[in-house]
Amino acid sequence: MNNNQVHIEGTAGSHEPQKWWHRRWFVIICISAIVLTIFAIILSLILKFVVLAPKESDITIETLPSPATRISTEATITEIATQLSNWSNTYSMNYARRGHQACVLMNGKVLVSGGIGNDDHLSSAELYDLSTGIWTITGSMNDARFTHTSILINGKVLVTGGAGDKGPLHSAELYEPLTETWKPTGRMNNARRSHTISLLKNGEVLVAGGVINNGIALNSVEVFDSSTELWSTLTNMNNARYGHTASVLLNKKLLVTGGCSDHNTYLNSVELYDPSTDTWTTISSMNNRRYGHTASILKDGKVLITGGTSDVGEYLNSAELYDSSTGTWMTVNSMNHARAHHTASVLKDGNVLVTGGYAGGSVDTSELYDSSTGTWIHIVSMNYARAQHTASVLTNGNVLITGGIHYNQALNTVELY
Repeated sequence: MNNNQVHIEGTAGSHEPQKWWHRRWFVIICISAIVLTIFAIILSLILKFVVLAPKESDITIETLPSPATRISTEATITEIATQLSNWSNTYSMNYARRGHQACVLMNGKVLVSGGIGNDDHLSSAELYDLSTGIWTITGSMNDARFTHTSILINGKVLVTGGAGDKGPLHSAELYEPLTETWKPTGRMNNARRSHTISLLKNGEVLVAGGVINNGIALNSVEVFDSSTELWSTLTNMNNARYGHTASVLLNKKLLVTGGCSDHNTYLNSVELYDPSTDTWTTISSMNNRRYGHTASILKDGKVLITGGTSDVGEYLNSAELYDSSTGTWMTVNSMNHARAHHTASVLKDGNVLVTGGYAGGSVDTSELYDSSTGTWIHIVSMNYARAQHTASVLTNGNVLITGGIHYNQALNTVELY
């Protein structure tokens, strides 16, 4: 019995060292696995962020064989970055159109009407919702028309004249945003296209000039009474003209500049209309004859004239200012690019954005006039070259560019500045 006890105790005692070594090896293996895992993680991080990371030389030196190329490349990179911040595409219109009109409504939406597409004159109209960037079809006009005019009056949009399938139109119509429908109003006394429309300080709407068949320019003027929706004639301008500009000044007078008269005679003549006396007065001429130019009223009341085409068929980059307090014209710095049939929009900061136009073909260039310094700033070009387009300053301060023509094709593309 005692021998058996001794044997059993001896056997048990001999197994204790084996169990201890088993446990020790297990701990060693676990620790080794943990160490290897940590080492693998550290190695992968070193490979990712140190060994395989792109070096500065990989970005600049290897892609820039010379200092001159470096400057050019950096300028291109800067321009692309500016383009992304300045111009962005938004949804296209439902119809391609040029020579159309765009009007910002009281609710902030933009109504685009008429124009000419790639096949025919358009009566269609559509609405842009700046909150969604989406275009929706709205009621069509009663007459297809392009090179017409439109203006917001009492919350409605008045459209006048333009060219239809059979030539210039007498007709005018009102768009009601609440019902999205068009209603004919009284007919103008003269059919006309390429005329101007202005909302006077007394609330009346004045149309001036334009052209009828056979290129005959008009000097006739008439006014729309929104209460009766009828037209009445006013005193004629001193010069017949179309493709001119008309600007309502702070002193309530109307400034009419340039344009084209009969037989393609380009004008530098300027006249002032006084609504209180129904009289036109010829004043100092512009420094350049111009047609297809723009006129913008600056915050200080001066009028900025840009571009256009001269009497020798030259596209102009010149600009000039009219000071109503002195009645004089002053030449200012020229634009960076010559252009005609472009757009000019006064931004909320008082600067003027000029876009597109013709210069031997449609152009995509755009630039800013700094009204505080009188200088032009070259900015990134639009995404599409275009002329005969529209530019609308939205309620959020952005500028909506729509349609136009490029390579004899009407556009439905739209972009935002």
